[in-house]
Amino acid sequence: MGRRDRSIARAPRRLVGTGAALVCAAGLVVTGSLPAPAAPDPGVQKRAVDGKIDRLKDHLDDTSVALSRAYEDLHSTQDKLPAARAALDAARATADAAQQAEAEATQELEVARANESKAANDLRSATQEVDDGRERIAQFAAQIYQEQGFGQLDVALSSTEPQDFADRLALVDTVLDVQAGTMQRLATEQANLTALEDHLSALRADSAAKKKEAEAALARATAAREAADQAKVELESLAATQERQAAAYEDQLAADKKQLASMEREQERLRRILVKRAEEARRKAAAEAARRAAAEAARQRAAEAAARKRAEQQRKNSGGGGGGGSSQAPAPAPAPAPPPPPAPSSSGFLSRPVRTGWVSSEFGMRFHPVFHYWKLHSGRDYAVACGTPVYAAAPGTVISAGWGGGYGNRVVIDHGLVSGAGLASTYNHLTSISVWGGQVGRGQLIGYSGTTGTSTGCHLHFETLKNGGFDDPRHWLNTLG
Repeated sequence: MGRRDRSIARAPRRLVGTGAALVCAAGLVVTGSLPAPAAPDPGVQKRAVDGKIDRLKDHLDDTSVALSRAYEDLHSTQDKLPAARAALDAARATADAAQQAEAEATQELEVARANESKAANDLRSATQEVDDGRERIAQFAAQIYQEQGFGQLDVALSSTEPQDFADRLALVDTVLDVQAGTMQRLATEQANLTALEDHLSALRADSAAKKKEAEAALARATAAREAADQAKVELESLAATQERQAAAYEDQLAADKKQLASMEREQERLRRILVKRAEEARRKAAAEAARRAAAEAARQRAAEAAARKRAEQQRKNSGGGGGGGSSQAPAPAPAPAPPPPPAPSSSGFLSRPVRTGWVSSEFGMRFHPVFHYWKLHSGRDYAVACGTPVYAAAPGTVISAGWGGGYGNRVVIDHGLVSGAGLASTYNHLTSISVWGGQVGRGQLIGYSGTTGTSTGCHLHFETLKNGGFDDPRHWLNTLG
């Protein structure tokens, strides 16, 4: 009693566990600086979900609107879960990469600060050495100034003995060497001091850059962690929604299965009624045929007796007149009775039950997308708007009219024996019923189409029953059906 005829892949009956279990399963951390997996294209995802929902709407037969919606919502949520898991994985991978970058930036900042501290200590030492050298040179210069010169000639002239002269001259050379070494070391230390100052400035600039980089990495890591937390919350919320939808789906599924079972019981009850009526019709037809045969035999016997009587009378008349020896020809035999009218052919006996709409689903076996088993679609569906007039497909007797459980508002018409078989037609999911019993003629208004009972939308589910069992309506409908 669905609206279309194609099947879809079987949907999972049982769902995943709790939201926490989903998060644990989806949250495998991608360590290191590996690139985060690309999130699925939302447009592609939406088109896929829309396609599944459209196919679901096309294939849900014998299914209530509530179950259809629950099934659609459940599958829509299930289709969103992989993207949510991927988003969580991507967010966690980004958070891990940002956290590692933050750690590296912090480590580089610590190294830069250590280098800066060492350079500052070296600069202080070099500055102290330069200051000490300058002080020694100043003291030496002051001493020379106080002694009014310290040249080699002055030392030599002040000598009184040759040995003293030589000693004084050697002392002067030593003093001059010390002086020259002190000046050279001071110049070197001054150059080192300048280099250390430049190096310290560079290290300080590097430390400042590393500090900014570490702060930016920290901000990125914080944002990534927040995004991962948000993705986790969304996934858990989606999982909780799925659990609620699953529970609602299971409840509705149980209710619909119960209703379908009642429909099957009702159908079996109707089958027994139709079988009984067909047997009674066949018994009556046989009795009527026997009565007609007996009447025909009696008529034949009477006709034969009358013929014999006429022949006897003619012989008497002929003999009594003493005429010639010729005799009159016997009376002709009575004409045979006309043959009974041919039984109507099964093809074309029924008329189309609605005058608009198109056939959305034919009679036949199909895999039920919700209940997950092969099931007979027991009739023919006409896609018409609710409130479309529905007409009797042939003359007959209304043997059932009213609520039929999953069939909704239903009318059943018994057409009697057709081609030796008991034929009935049913009209289901009606919005309202116009006839409640008695005889109806072909094309008589019996109700209006709808979506009552177990139905996914406005349509007419039309069935034909042969000897109480479902039969393809195409075997009985005319070419316009």
